[in-house]
Amino acid sequence: MKILISSDSTCDLSAALREKYNIAIVPLYIEKEGRNYRDGVDIVPQDIFDYVGSGRGVCRTAAVNTEEYRERFTAWRESYDAVIHFNISSEMSSCYQNACAAAAECDNVYVVDSRNLSTGSGLLVLEAAERAAAGESPEDIVRQMRETAEKVEASFVIDTLFYLQKGGRCSSLVAMGANLLKLKPCIEVRNGSMGVGKKYRGKIESCIAQYVRDRLGGRDDIRRSRIFITHSGCSPEIVRTVRGIVEECGGFEEILETTAGCTISNHCGPNTLGVLFIRK
Repeated sequence: MKILISSDSTCDLSAALREKYNIAIVPLYIEKEGRNYRDGVDIVPQDIFDYVGSGRGVCRTAAVNTEEYRERFTAWRESYDAVIHFNISSEMSSCYQNACAAAAECDNVYVVDSRNLSTGSGLLVLEAAERAAAGESPEDIVRQMRETAEKVEASFVIDTLFYLQKGGRCSSLVAMGANLLKLKPCIEVRNGSMGVGKKYRGKIESCIAQYVRDRLGGRDDIRRSRIFITHSGCSPEIVRTVRGIVEECGGFEEILETTAGCTISNHCGPNTLGVLFIRK
């Protein structure tokens, strides 16, 4: 079968990876000053950071509606025998429910709740593309990806809670306390939702380095086939340091670096970095 793998823009896969694996993308929307912009098409993360930094306000994210999913699924099915679409966790957005409603009106369109965000979803998308290229059936791919979704480990260290607080994902009191204590919290995805893990203290460079060592050091439960380093505008020096630590931990066949798109950046802000992988 000729199977198309698609995903919301929240998977944060680079243009090179999307082209290599023939991944179709459905952009979410960023609302700025009453106007909607398509994630990665009409707006990039730096536009958001500049706008928020100007003090004029904050941006909002918006899900893709059912009609748009229906149009895209219908168009893709004209060229493919089946479509498998991945969404950001249903706990974080209505995209999954909207995509499911659209898929119910199309033949051979399958929707997978990634239970994740950013390249936590991207890991599933790439594996699904590899399985499709190997000739697996869409039913088998979907079943396997839903099982694998529970093994994805996604986390980030963020420099400021300002963006999460403005987006309603943490309280002003928590954000104020973190700022006063100069804390850099680790945000973890657990059961499809974001939660706060270990809190680091100090400069963002040292906090990120310690976070990566904590995530990867002394573990034998990690699949070593692929790992993502995903960040929102971190300096090249920080990214090089992180890559060095990942290499020190050893054994990864593929280390991929990507930058977070607008949807993720709008919630996490600049200088956010995570290492994302799949457990055995």
